[in-house]
Amino acid sequence: MLLGRVTGTVVASRKEPLMEGWKLLVVRQLDADNHEVAAYVVAADAVGAGVGEVVLYATGSSARQTEMTRDRPCDAVIMAIVDTWEVGGREVFRK
Repeated sequence: MLLGRVTGTVVASRKEPLMEGWKLLVVRQLDADNHEVAAYVVAADAVGAGVGEVVLYATGSSARQTEMTRDRPCDAVIMAIVDTWEVGGREVFRK
């Protein structure tokens, strides 16, 4: 799993039928200190996340392990919305 911040949305009116109904979000990866790194990914939203939220997401074959994405063409999925996180006893983020 990776930490990221939702930075935008993607609208695709024509897509693979197995992806119908999916909300697609642009996620920018975060490091352990809540700083954005260069990587962006488009992820299927399995939990109802919104722009600006910090999320946990998975990529690769792990992205196809949720109920929504199982056996479907997906390389990234948002699977949790982060409320808080700590590193070394220091709170890095609180929603």
